[in-house]
Amino acid sequence: MNEEFFQERYPEGYPRTIDPDKHNSLVEIFDGFVKRFANNPAFTCLGQTLTYAELDKQTAAFAAYLQNETSLQAGDRIAVQLPNVLQYPIVVFGAMRAGMVVVNTNPLYTEREMEHQFNDSGAKALVVLANMAAKAEKVLPNTGIKHVIVTQVGDMHGAVKRTLINAVLKHVKKEVPAFNIAGAVNLRDALKQGAGKSFSPVNVDRNDVAVLQYTGGTTGVAKGAMLTHRNLMANMMQCHGLFNMVLQEGKESVVAPLPLYHIYAFTVHCMVMLETGNHSILIPNPRDIPGFIKVLQSTPFSGFVGLNTLFVALCNQEAFRNINFSKLKLTISGGMALTKDAADQWKAVTGCEIAEGFGMTETSPVVSFNPPGYIKLGTIGMPVAGTACKVIDDAGNELPLGEPGELCVKGPQVMKGYWQRPEATAETIDADGWLKTGDMAVITDDGYMKIVDRKKDMIIVSGFNVYPNEVEDVIVSHPDVMEAAAIGIPDPKTSEAVKVFIVSKNENLTAAEITAWCRERLTAYKIPRQIEFRDELPKTNVGKILRRELRDAELAKHK
Repeated sequence: MNEEFFQERYPEGYPRTIDPDKHNSLVEIFDGFVKRFANNPAFTCLGQTLTYAELDKQTAAFAAYLQNETSLQAGDRIAVQLPNVLQYPIVVFGAMRAGMVVVNTNPLYTEREMEHQFNDSGAKALVVLANMAAKAEKVLPNTGIKHVIVTQVGDMHGAVKRTLINAVLKHVKKEVPAFNIAGAVNLRDALKQGAGKSFSPVNVDRNDVAVLQYTGGTTGVAKGAMLTHRNLMANMMQCHGLFNMVLQEGKESVVAPLPLYHIYAFTVHCMVMLETGNHSILIPNPRDIPGFIKVLQSTPFSGFVGLNTLFVALCNQEAFRNINFSKLKLTISGGMALTKDAADQWKAVTGCEIAEGFGMTETSPVVSFNPPGYIKLGTIGMPVAGTACKVIDDAGNELPLGEPGELCVKGPQVMKGYWQRPEATAETIDADGWLKTGDMAVITDDGYMKIVDRKKDMIIVSGFNVYPNEVEDVIVSHPDVMEAAAIGIPDPKTSEAVKVFIVSKNENLTAAEITAWCRERLTAYKIPRQIEFRDELPKTNVGKILRRELRDAELAKHK
C-alpha cells in the first residue's frame, strides 16, 4: 500500500510527513540541541547527571582527542563496546563530531564474535569497558585495531564516588578481570588531553554512513547495516512526532533499561530524547531487578522504554507495584512481540497503556507504531510518516488487504545497504527501494498491521536476534557432533528460547558438555536452553535439514 493509503487512516495528531533532507547531518542536529537545551539534564546514571552543556563539552574534548592524538581520519570506523553508562553518548557523539563511523558492539560478545565484527567493519579504534577488556586483549592481535581506549563504570562520577564504584566492581564483585593492553589509553585521560585542544568540524554528507549496526542473517554471518545520517535523522523525525503526541519538549524523564548499542534504544534515547531536550535515565544492568526498582523509586519518570520480558519481570515485584506512576504517560514496546497478558498487567499496575511498534536494524529501526491514544493491542500499529508498506507473495506480487504475505517497507529510514555485501543487499532491497523484512504480516482495512509469522528461521530471545546457522556452526565444531539443527521454541520469560537437535558421533556425549562448549563461544542469549539427541534429523531429498518439521513438532507440544 502506498503512503496515501495509510495517511488517509492516520488518527488526529498522527504526523503525516517529514523532511529527511532538512538537516545535513546528525552533527548539525547535535550542535543545535546541546545549545538549545544547555541547562537540561541529558543523561543520568548511578546518580550522576550529565547536562546538555556538559555533553557538548565532553564530546568536543573526545573529538579533539581523536583528531589530535590518534592517527584516525574522518570515515574511519570506531567500535564502541559499552553498556548504558554516561560514557556511551560522550564517545558516540564525540566520534561523530570527529567525522568517524560508529560501530555499535555488544559488550556481552564472545571473543569469536568480537573478532568477526572488528575485522568485518575494519575498525581502527575500540572504546571498551574495563570489564570486557580482558576478552578484547585476546582478539586485538588478530584485528586491525590501532587505538584502544578503556573506561570503568564509575569514570564520569566525582572522585570519591568514582573510586568507590570502580573498587567495588573490581575487588568485591570481581567483575573486572585483569588485562594488559599495550598502549591502551584511559578515557578520562583522553578527555583531559582533548579538553586543551579544539577539533575541526568535518563536512559530512547526509548520505554518509553514521553507524554500522550489526545484525544477523539466514547465513548466520553477522552483517553491518549501513545507517546513514539521513536514515537516522528520518527515523528520529518520524518518532519525534509520535512521541510528542503525549510528551513535551524539555520536560520529560524517560527510563532507558535497554542497551543503547541496540538500535531500538539508540534511536529513542540518543536521537529522539536528545533532539527534544528530554532526559534519559540509564540503567546499566536491568537484570538486577531490585537495583532497577530502587532507581525507579527515587526518580520520577514520565516515559518508559522496554520489551515484553522486562514488563513481566517488573510487574511481578511487589516493590515495583508500589511505585507512584502518576507521571507516567508513555510506555513503548519493541524488539519482540508484546503479549496481551504483559500489556494488561502493565496497564493494571501503572495505569499506562503500552504502545507497541515494529522495526528492524535495517530500518533504523522504526517502521510502524501504535499511536498513543489509538492503541490496538495485537497489532504493530501504523507505518510512521513517509513510510509505505505492502505484503507480497513468494512471486513478489502485492497481496490485497487482509491476506498474509511477506512485509515489505519503503521509506527514508531504510538502510543504505549491508557493509561490503552487495549481493546480500540486493537480496534484501529491490531496485525500487522496497526492503523485504522476512516477516509475514497482514495489513488491515483500518491501516493497522499485524505480524502473523516469520518467514525466516530467525529466533528472537528477549528482543535479540539469534540465527540458527550460527548456533549450529558452533555446535558442529565440537569433535563429537555430527549434525545439529537449532530452532526457536516458546518460552514464557524470553518469548523464545533456543532448542538444538544433535546427532552425535559419541554415545556418551552429554547436554552439559554441549552447553559448556557453547558458553565459551556464544553470547548467553544464544546458548541452547534445551538439547535433544537424535539418531537422525529430518532432511529434504537433497540433504538439507528440515528445521520447519522440527519446529512444527515442537510447537504442537506447546499447544
